[in-house]
Amino acid sequence: MTIRLTVAQALVRFLAVQFSERDGERRRLIGATWGIFGHGNVAGLGQALVEYADDMPYHQGRNEQAMVHAAVGYARQSNRLATHAVTTSVGPGATNLVTGAALATINHLPVLLLPGDVFATRPADPVLQQLEVPHAADVSVNDCLRPVSKFFDRINRPEQLVPSALAAMRVLTDPVETGAVTLALPQDVQAEAYDWPEEFFAERVWTVRRPGADPAELAAAVRAIRNASRPLLIAGGGVHHSRAEAVLAEFATATRIPVASTQAGKGSLRWDHPQDVGGVGHTGTATADELARTADLVIGVGTRYTDFTTASGTLFEHPDVRFLNLNIAPYDGHKLAGLPLVADARNGLSELRKALGGHRAADSYATEYTEDKERWEQRVDACYEADEPDIRPTQPQVLGVLDALVDETDVLINAAGSLPGDLHRLWRARSRDQYHLEYGYSCMGYEIPAAIGVKLAAPERNVWALVGDGTYLMMPTEIVTAVQEGIAIKVLLVQNHGYASIGGLSESVGGERFGTAYRFPSDDGTFTGAPLPVDLAANAASLGMRVLRAKTVRDLRAALAEARAADTPTCVYVETETADTVSGPPPAQAWWDVPVAATATRSAAVKARELYERHVSTRRRHL
Repeated sequence: MTIRLTVAQALVRFLAVQFSERDGERRRLIGATWGIFGHGNVAGLGQALVEYADDMPYHQGRNEQAMVHAAVGYARQSNRLATHAVTTSVGPGATNLVTGAALATINHLPVLLLPGDVFATRPADPVLQQLEVPHAADVSVNDCLRPVSKFFDRINRPEQLVPSALAAMRVLTDPVETGAVTLALPQDVQAEAYDWPEEFFAERVWTVRRPGADPAELAAAVRAIRNASRPLLIAGGGVHHSRAEAVLAEFATATRIPVASTQAGKGSLRWDHPQDVGGVGHTGTATADELARTADLVIGVGTRYTDFTTASGTLFEHPDVRFLNLNIAPYDGHKLAGLPLVADARNGLSELRKALGGHRAADSYATEYTEDKERWEQRVDACYEADEPDIRPTQPQVLGVLDALVDETDVLINAAGSLPGDLHRLWRARSRDQYHLEYGYSCMGYEIPAAIGVKLAAPERNVWALVGDGTYLMMPTEIVTAVQEGIAIKVLLVQNHGYASIGGLSESVGGERFGTAYRFPSDDGTFTGAPLPVDLAANAASLGMRVLRAKTVRDLRAALAEARAADTPTCVYVETETADTVSGPPPAQAWWDVPVAATATRSAAVKARELYERHVSTRRRHL
């Protein structure tokens, strides 16, 4: 039996009956499709989405990159068991997907991209928005998506869709290979009719695997832990992807091994768990970073060991330090010349705990990190404290007010600027999915659309997009989407008049904050004059969002409480006191490598180079 449909109609019907399953939990794999229509998809996928509106929900976006961010936010909140599709027109609509695709792939989060493409049959050549490549006539702008996609195909004939669509679903549900998946769809092929086998539209369930550990690798891991006197576990994003938080808590309690976390792994343990020592690396806590410096065994669970985590190769100072890497991806399992334990994080931790029996870290070691943690929390309290409620808050005080308001059901989203550092060091994560930091790509503009995706996945939760003025100006447009669809996200908009994070970095590397402030030029040509007369609160209001302005700490408490109770999209706007600094104390507890000019005449760069060379001399290769 066959069914005659266009290629676009067949694809929509196919996507509507794909499901994922893990641990008995079955989810619809493609929950909805985002789209901005133009030539290249309006007559193909656009018509198909109208034809099958009852089977495939549709969301209208304002920016193609933002649509990908929304889909990624939905996928992360759905534990990678569900995602959204994104369709665009040819040309700029398609190339606008590249940044979002890179973000998804770097963070191992599934998203399906369906960009329109130029005519496969080439009745007119070139068509509007076509890139002509004289030496390769089969290249289009969609080929930009190849390096940032985990799977890419161009559907030049209808029958090609069957194997390609199946391969796309396989990659989306692969816990190692998942990321952006791209099916480029020439506009004439989308509208072409074909007789499809009926079986293509049958419900199909894709099992998300949980592989266990190899016995030999497990035995080696147990020996390494038993022989370590100062072990430290670093929890990465793989803990969350595996839903291994409860097993990690049991492992940490049983072994008394302290647990630090990367940006992606924060919240793997609640902040008040006895073994949680906070973030690690350049944006980490003093407690975690000192443990990392003295650790003789680092147990990485689901981490990629980025330069922020390793302090660019300077953090792990113990002369005999070794690494044990529990990771579902062999590529990451072998990093830092470590012992690989290739397995699903939940299964691997469970097997490790059983194999270790009653092994526990020494009493003296547990006492040491417990006391250090208590001292660090006192520093956090001092940062959060605002004795004078009628003054303008610092950025840490903004977080302190929010910290006092939320509970374990709230979700915080951030990606770029000075906020990630303050959040990683200071925020007290109360649940496994409260802390949503996109730091694999640290993409400005991610927060607001991602908040929409998270809210669609968890409509019962309060979802906060924490946004600085720099990232807000990159991509505020999806506020209109939230207003149009009544998606009650909360936006906390922090105004400090410039790229504060990069301004601080610029100063530290001899760049003298050049080009990082939103100000009028001064007489000397630098941008250090009066702040620009830009009213971001009015801008958010003009896009349809309800806006609450807060000038003082007292105002902020009231505004955040009002926003949290609101059932419509609401923005709280606050101008912080730290306009010319990265953030308030405490400072970074570990280094990060940003090369400094090797020769310069300005004293700021000369001094920065001297400090840089001292740090570089401490870097080591772990072999």
